[in-house]
Amino acid sequence: MNNNVYIIAEVGSVHDGSFGNAQRLIDVAASCGADAVKFQTHLPAAETLKDAPMPSYFKGEPRFEYFARTGFTLEQWKKLAKHAADAGIEFMSSPFSEEAVAMLEDIGISRYKIPSGEVSNLPMLEAIAKTGKQVLLSSGMSSWNELDAAVQTILRHHDKLSVMQCTSAYPCPPERVGLNVLGEMRARWNLPVGYSDHSMENNACLAAVALGATVVEKHLTFSRAMYGSDAKHSAEPLQFAALVKGIREISAMLANPVDKNDLGDFREMKEIFEKSVVSTRLIPAGTVITADMLGIKKPGTGIPAAKIKEVIGRIVQQDVAADKLILESDLAPK
Repeated sequence: MNNNVYIIAEVGSVHDGSFGNAQRLIDVAASCGADAVKFQTHLPAAETLKDAPMPSYFKGEPRFEYFARTGFTLEQWKKLAKHAADAGIEFMSSPFSEEAVAMLEDIGISRYKIPSGEVSNLPMLEAIAKTGKQVLLSSGMSSWNELDAAVQTILRHHDKLSVMQCTSAYPCPPERVGLNVLGEMRARWNLPVGYSDHSMENNACLAAVALGATVVEKHLTFSRAMYGSDAKHSAEPLQFAALVKGIREISAMLANPVDKNDLGDFREMKEIFEKSVVSTRLIPAGTVITADMLGIKKPGTGIPAAKIKEVIGRIVQQDVAADKLILESDLAPK
């Protein structure tokens, strides 16, 4: 199973166009222990018509205007990438057009996350695959046939590909998380799988890791009260830090299988908590032991309780006081 889960803090556009907020969110993601902080690179003129509708969960302003207002210049993106490097966290950003891919190449990112709405944008996937960099492919609103086409587009160039189960619902209720898809994806393509989360709690991410997800993504915000398309469905810092801690612990569990026959660590505990065969009365030397002479009590340093029937019928070779451990040395040889 997975020993090292790659954890992405998805900032998206939570910064709301504030360069300072974007920098601070990088710091928060790093302090929470995430491996990467991910933004979204929207170039509105390249990706959307001006009258394209907003999603049902965010009607705050026209889509084109929102992307234009919350976007950054190339130089600002480069500064954010450097800020992330200085904070010890990987900088990522999802492109939504081939022009955005070219910009991200100029910035110098090391891997791409394909957002759910771009799975069918095969020309952009082709451009990304040609970079030779690792690809994380989301699956939130795609059928198996659409995913097959996307996967094959990338595999024609390289196999540095992970496919991520995702449900494009904001928020995603537990019954729509689709943990079953993780195994189906692994069996279908024999590729690493991951999970991109839109649920409100951490449980789905933790369950996905237990089921073998090697990469997990969850939205991060300062506060769910912030304005924007994603903040109210994102994890606040304390929740995100708890998620990272949980994932690291589950990874350690999966990386360290326990051998139930290796009882070395429990020797002292077994002596304290388990039970042994004891005498219920004085048993004089030469007596043949009967069941009514025996009981079972702590500690577990004598003849194990499981072997009490083997003691019945034995002869004691020295007096055994009442309420004492019966030791093998008290008994005549068989």
